[in-house]
Amino acid sequence: MGEILDRGSLLFASVAVTVASALVLSGMPRQPLRFYTPLLVLAVVYAPGLLLLVSTVGRPAGLVVGFQRDYSPTLTCAAMSWTAVLLPLALAVRTAPSPVLELLAGLLGVYLLVLMFFAVRTVFGAGNGIAAAIAGFSWIPIAAVVPVWDSIMGVMHMLASPFFLFYAIYYLGGEFSRLGDGLRSRQNYRRMLEASTVNPHDGEAQYQLGLIHQQRRQISEAIRRFQAAIKIDPTETDAHFQLGRIALDQQKLPEALAHFETVLKQDAKHSSNEIHRELGSVYVLMGRFAEAEQELSLYTDRREYDPRGLYYYGRALEGMGKPSEARAVYLRAVDAARTAPHYRRHLVARWSRLAQKQARKLA
Repeated sequence: MGEILDRGSLLFASVAVTVASALVLSGMPRQPLRFYTPLLVLAVVYAPGLLLLVSTVGRPAGLVVGFQRDYSPTLTCAAMSWTAVLLPLALAVRTAPSPVLELLAGLLGVYLLVLMFFAVRTVFGAGNGIAAAIAGFSWIPIAAVVPVWDSIMGVMHMLASPFFLFYAIYYLGGEFSRLGDGLRSRQNYRRMLEASTVNPHDGEAQYQLGLIHQQRRQISEAIRRFQAAIKIDPTETDAHFQLGRIALDQQKLPEALAHFETVLKQDAKHSSNEIHRELGSVYVLMGRFAEAEQELSLYTDRREYDPRGLYYYGRALEGMGKPSEARAVYLRAVDAARTAPHYRRHLVARWSRLAQKQARKLA
């Protein structure tokens, strides 16, 4: 999916899924669908429905901005995924008996869900659970239009008249031409950064490429880029910070501690003081509660409505044998999560659940 985003083409993906659909349908006599139907479903129903699902789980950009930015990458990845499923099906409809064809169709449906899981992860940077949920529920828009599909096709045939198409192209041609801007802008930015890495002294380009891979959940490549940035410039604080966060996620605590301590030396207020939260959480996980309390007390004084920071601060107080104070901080974490902006609630829900669990234990 990363290669599709970096080098793919919406035109090629559209042609590929149309050709694959024609091959499948030509081997299925007495069926009402047209060869362009799968592409139409993808472009008009599936991709917009997928973007709507993504917007409901709290993407801060919102539906309109998300559509402008992510429609063409989403449609390109979806079309290539459907092509990968339709091509073996095109062979099967001509050679396989009905029971085998039905079994293969079911397996290919599962394979398509797997492909869309990775597409959602790569395009939107979603976590595994959210990506699986979005891929699984992405069929709801298609199921919703099935009962009214004949009516939709009737409207589409009316809109396909030469008179209407002339005016649509005349007045809306610019809008249609911008449908691919989201994918092109990503690719142009990536190429610009790749060109910048030719300069052996440009650590910032390596760091920005690392952020792209990190957002796509391509962690090993992100680590390689961040390490390259540090090798070029050891004072690249942002790269140290991201390497520390990755190491913390992977439970490599000594490595995370080393990176966070380096960040603290270079910038004691890095990332709006989040360096103190990250360092304090490492201390908590290592059982160094006194040091954790010091860092997290400082952080929560400056960022008093961060549920994650409050949760780890409660853990530090609990580890130091201060249960009443810890419980009060856990309840603050729950309240902070409850009053968080809508787009952040799915991001902080985990820390609210953990804080509630710990608060009940201390009640």
